[in-house]
Amino acid sequence: MTARPANAHQARLLRLLRDGGPNSRAQLGDQVDLSRSKLAVEVDRLLETELVVADGLAASRGGRRSHNIRLNPHLRFLGVDIGATSVDVAVTNAELEILGHINQPMDVREGPVAVFEQVLSMAAKLKATGLAEGFDGAGIGVPGPVRFPEGIPVAPPIMPGWDGFPVREALSQELGCPVMVDNDVNLMALGEQHAGVARTVADFLCVKIGTGIGCGIVVGGEVYRGTTGSAGDIGHIQAVPEGRPCACGNRGCLEAHFSGAALARDATEAAEQQQSPELAARLEANGTLSAVDVAAAAAAGDATALDLIREGGNRTGQVIAGLVSFFNPGLVVIGGGVTGLGHTLLAAIRTQVYRGSLPLATGNLPIVLGELGPTAGVIGAARLISDHLFSPA
Repeated sequence: MTARPANAHQARLLRLLRDGGPNSRAQLGDQVDLSRSKLAVEVDRLLETELVVADGLAASRGGRRSHNIRLNPHLRFLGVDIGATSVDVAVTNAELEILGHINQPMDVREGPVAVFEQVLSMAAKLKATGLAEGFDGAGIGVPGPVRFPEGIPVAPPIMPGWDGFPVREALSQELGCPVMVDNDVNLMALGEQHAGVARTVADFLCVKIGTGIGCGIVVGGEVYRGTTGSAGDIGHIQAVPEGRPCACGNRGCLEAHFSGAALARDATEAAEQQQSPELAARLEANGTLSAVDVAAAAAAGDATALDLIREGGNRTGQVIAGLVSFFNPGLVVIGGGVTGLGHTLLAAIRTQVYRGSLPLATGNLPIVLGELGPTAGVIGAARLISDHLFSPA
């Protein structure tokens, strides 16, 4: 993909076709503030760039039938969602439909060189299936703060060796296409906004609970990243005064008391102290425990596992209650690996938010689990790079 829209009108048309699929000129005209002649000029210029193509005859609205217009079906985006313990890589078309998706375990602490060797290998596997000859752009999510204009991680607490690594520049050279980089929870928010539970909401919070805890903040339909890219780092809000030490260097952070790692630690301690026969049996069988084991134990009715989930949900809900009072969002989305804990977790969070925030802020506030699961991040990554490429150069 070498062409870019020449102006804001063309960019608007490209995004409408991305989000709504093929459309007639007349239907596009209903959605943009352009005269018929100006619209025709801009569409014809996009057709010349081959960013869009004609796609069959449109339904008649009286008079001569026009052709539908669609984004070029040969455009391909690569979406990469790097987590603390796994990585998802997907190929999408220009309308952000996933054509192929691979998930593999991976330890982000191995450092950027090892991680990106794995990412490039996964991308090559997807290309080898015939899904793409090459990529027109790539979006990358990493589990830490990112200086967005440069695409560089900044002091990420759970990513040793990544501080200052030129992710965007390095991967752009390897992939041979433009690359954009963002925090993984921002991409989850973009994914849920594009194809998930937040499709109709302009102002919302997307909380990701996994190995770490973060929050994507969407204001007026746009991700808010803050001055230095660290907006939404709620895992390091103090939840327990003088509590456990945290990887960030402080004590009592929410992430230190409830995240995938903290939950596994608490479950292991409970199993070793024989507080939970179910968890003890799983520990003996597997040698380790994870949030998946806690979820399974809770589903089996284990009281200790249920208490661990409720306690973590209460602490998370208390932090979110403060955010709701401050931001007054229209929706709170809960996602990430720990959401396998399901409605026990969601109920605890809801209770604390509805109890702790003003009725004016919570009277019509849905707090829901995300719809897209592990694909939210890769869809959000593809959305990120398409937002960049579908903007005037």
